Amino acid sequence: MVARWLEEEYVSPADLTASADSAIEALAERGSPSHDGLGARFVSHAAVDDGILEINLQPARWSLRLNEADAANSVAALCAVRDSEGRWLAGRRAQWLASWPGRWALGAGGAVDLGESPADTLARELDEEWAVTAEELRGEALVMLPNSMVMFIGQAWLAEGAEVTRDDEHDDHAWWPAAIDQWPQEADEPLRRMATLLSEIPR
Repeated sequence: MVARWLEEEYVSPADLTASADSAIEALAERGSPSHDGLGARFVSHAAVDDGILEINLQPARWSLRLNEADAANSVAALCAVRDSEGRWLAGRRAQWLASWPGRWALGAGGAVDLGESPADTLARELDEEWAVTAEELRGEALVMLPNSMVMFIGQAWLAEGAEVTRDDEHDDHAWWPAAIDQWPQEADEPLRRMATLLSEIPR
């Protein structure tokens, strides 16, 4: 992947700005340490030589991703993590987090930092959230959600014997079976669908 950043910062419409302001205020009221800043907004993408993905990004308020109806093409990266046996790393997100508090999620993920490539975000978040480095890491898909959040999705495979240590963004974690139909009840349907699609991609 090649990430190119525009210099001009995105100026959101008044209604999205007001919604982002309200979301940040709500986080502060419930004691969340999350704070606003600049992140990535998706502009366009294209395939260049040898099938390499080129993605154009621009600086935008991080808090725009909190708008439930329109996230203004904010970009986040999600890295599904597999161990040497094919099991899936799942973590329950802490209640103080800005997005998906209390829900189980796969692997590591977060906002694309200013000037960063989404591919680099995968590795950074894996290290920050689980204190581990992948034996193999690759990008798999670029997806736009119904609320105009853009997700760069990757997969990481850990070496045999690799151990993870969760950070304070998770209050519990587990290794779910390689067979998705054997996952526990807390694995919701969107996670199962995403894992099913990822498991169909040859390694």
